[in-house]
Amino acid sequence: MKEPVTISRRTMLAAGAAALGAPAFLAGAAPTSDPVRVGHIGAGTRGWDLLKYNGSVETAKVVAVCDVYKPHLERGIEAGHNPDAKRYTNYKELLADPKVEAVVIAAPDHWHEQMTIDASNAGKAVYCEKGMTTSVESAKRMREVIKKNKTVFQLGHQGRQYPSTEAARKLIQDGEIGPMTMIHVGRYFNGTKEHAPWRWYGYYSQWDRPDPVQVVKDLDWEAWLGPAPKIDFNEKHFWHWRCYWPYGTGQAGDLLSHEMDHVQTVLRWGIPDSCSCTGFNAYYDDGRETPDTWLASYVFEKQNCSLTFEGCMNSGREQVPEYIGKKGRIIFNGIGQDANHFVLYPDGAAFQHMARPAKPKFTFDPSKGPQWPTHMNNFFNCVRTGERCWCNEDEAFIEVVTLLMSVQSHHSKRQVRWDPVAEQIV
Repeated sequence: MKEPVTISRRTMLAAGAAALGAPAFLAGAAPTSDPVRVGHIGAGTRGWDLLKYNGSVETAKVVAVCDVYKPHLERGIEAGHNPDAKRYTNYKELLADPKVEAVVIAAPDHWHEQMTIDASNAGKAVYCEKGMTTSVESAKRMREVIKKNKTVFQLGHQGRQYPSTEAARKLIQDGEIGPMTMIHVGRYFNGTKEHAPWRWYGYYSQWDRPDPVQVVKDLDWEAWLGPAPKIDFNEKHFWHWRCYWPYGTGQAGDLLSHEMDHVQTVLRWGIPDSCSCTGFNAYYDDGRETPDTWLASYVFEKQNCSLTFEGCMNSGREQVPEYIGKKGRIIFNGIGQDANHFVLYPDGAAFQHMARPAKPKFTFDPSKGPQWPTHMNNFFNCVRTGERCWCNEDEAFIEVVTLLMSVQSHHSKRQVRWDPVAEQIV
């Protein structure tokens, strides 16, 4: 009879310590009682959520909102819960406002570089939504300015706020799942052709189409396009910009980036050595350019470990982060930005759980330890203390190169590699 596998006392203590509180390099000092005065640039889908959050916490005060689309500007002002907050339609005017000390950038990805650089040069702290930007050279320029100005910078990967990542890292480091040679991550969404992913109007799963004639009246289209190619107003490009290459990086920047940042938060391995990616539209023949199916395979050569990302918009299953070793596997409870709990199982038959559920070796319970600050509050803490944020410019650079490796592999139809000396995808 096979002997039961037990977890070592040393590892239990390490995992317990992770649950008790954030390590020093993650925690940050407590903020002062003075809330951070925040200006929000972009009140669209994600931007609206961030405004609702910052308008409800004691650590922040929304003092300004900017959007080039009037209905979004007005809902942003309402969400900020400050009737004295200023309205802007030009983000540079918001950056010139002396009351604004930090900005939250939630504009489409093609705007991230210029807005971040302008905000940094204006002396503002910057919280920028993921993916960081759309090219490696753009990321280098952003990183250079942030470092030169010593800007407090946070990229929006909220999965970093969970102690589960630190506990899992300690278990893996202590060899509790043995040599780890494979990682599975992925994202799924089972929409319909009538309610297709990314085809919503101003918020997730909002399908009521606004009158395009009124949209044109309420929108500064030229300002929305900004550095993107100049075209006449295109309703689909405005509402559904993630479906088109000039404005973002499709599944890579929206979904893969979250999952790969979870891997980086747990393992701290940095940029993978190689990537092969296949993308195509398998189901949504609706004129979108960015694929509904995104299959990326990465290799971390020094660690002898491979990783697969499965992106599928025609299935409702869920692929949670799964770290697979010779002796066992760590399986989390949700997608990268929500994964706050995990179970460590011993190695066993692939379908063992269907007939005879495997008994966990260890279960991480987030309720048994104090929570770390939220990802946004980590940013606010750092604005007050001057410390570096969890997803600072160096971590953000890892994120954007990793996602862009899949984009370049897809477009070039070949494997790509990261050259760490030249800092280029080759």
